[in-house]
Amino acid sequence: MYIKRNIENSILNAANQFACITIYGSRQVGKSTMIKHLFSDKFSYVTLDDINARGLAKKDPKLFLETYEYPIIIDEIQKVPELLSEIKIIIDNKKYEWLEKNQKSELLYILTGSNQFELQDKITESLAGRTAIFNMASFSFNELNFKKTFGIFNPNIKILMEKEKNNKLKYFNRKEIFEFIYNGGMPEYVINELDRDYFFSSYLNTYIEKDVKTVINSSNEYSFLQFISYVAFRTGCQINYDDISRAVGVDAKTIKKWLSILETSGIITILEPFAKNKSDRVIKTPKLYFMDTGLCAYLCKWNSPKQLEESQMAGNFYETFVVSEIIKSYYNAGFNPKSISNNRLYYYRDKDGAEIDLVIETVEGIYPIEIKKGINPVSSNKNFNVLKKYGYNVLTGLVIDSREGIFPVNREVYYFPVSLIGL
Repeated sequence: MYIKRNIENSILNAANQFACITIYGSRQVGKSTMIKHLFSDKFSYVTLDDINARGLAKKDPKLFLETYEYPIIIDEIQKVPELLSEIKIIIDNKKYEWLEKNQKSELLYILTGSNQFELQDKITESLAGRTAIFNMASFSFNELNFKKTFGIFNPNIKILMEKEKNNKLKYFNRKEIFEFIYNGGMPEYVINELDRDYFFSSYLNTYIEKDVKTVINSSNEYSFLQFISYVAFRTGCQINYDDISRAVGVDAKTIKKWLSILETSGIITILEPFAKNKSDRVIKTPKLYFMDTGLCAYLCKWNSPKQLEESQMAGNFYETFVVSEIIKSYYNAGFNPKSISNNRLYYYRDKDGAEIDLVIETVEGIYPIEIKKGINPVSSNKNFNVLKKYGYNVLTGLVIDSREGIFPVNREVYYFPVSLIGL
């Protein structure tokens, strides 16, 4: 069974404008399945997992591209980045030809791969201005439950209320939300209802063997597995490099590199603190979140949604779910919140104890958001006014919780149901 991905519209739009499309994303998030679904009728396909194809590509990139003619989907492009320079030459020649003949450009190449440690820089260097770049994550709650496309999450309360009124979507209670959090959104796992232990243990082994082994010392493979398991227990928390270093037994410099690997391969995202005022009262340490809560729950060894919901980490997972869902809405609209000038995501914490879980900065101003797993928590907006002293235009804030329906706390803050986070 194929479930439509929200990112499809953005990719099809880019296909009419670019000669190349590049799709990043961690393993098993459905990149190849989606691309084949959209383009297999007109594009041939080759994966660089194939030892013969990979060998030819490494030995003679030009001959490889002559053998596998465009239009073509090249999967696992990170395995042979040498192809990128040759693809650049072909695209430039075709662009000149199209210009001379006054023809519209055509999509020639679709490249997919794990957002591996060095791949992003090589893509940027070789294909800058020639390829549309997309990030892809596992299924969002929206995709699995509503099967609608709403674009980037917009915290403007008037827009949210209008969407709620017009779409009349089902509300999900906290127990149902934690069932999704526990399972996550890996397509093969959730669609085929595979054995949990088998799927995620295989996933981790494949990830380390194929994506990580090339950029870490082979003697550190077991330490890296311990590292990713420890980091899972820190989802939704500030990063303390020294604590992780002591727990895993490797130096802090290595921990920083390994976190970068997790981020560039799409396993985690890192949220920077909102500290543009450079105040010495603002804490500068970033926070980390897993992009798939199912993988994170497996690494933490939770045995059921109920056990997770009743654990001391329930709040962290709930916050991780909200942050990752909002980021997925950016990805599905064709944007990366870290690479655009507007709609940036932050968190806020200062040395006086004031904390705001999420701050969304827009051209109109900033939206403060609190994330609470309960219903109608007391004094949820108590820290929102702290942002005003820095001179920012603080807009209507949200308290995302497990209630049904949007409802005002007061004129400046509204409760917002977590199950509608995809709006």
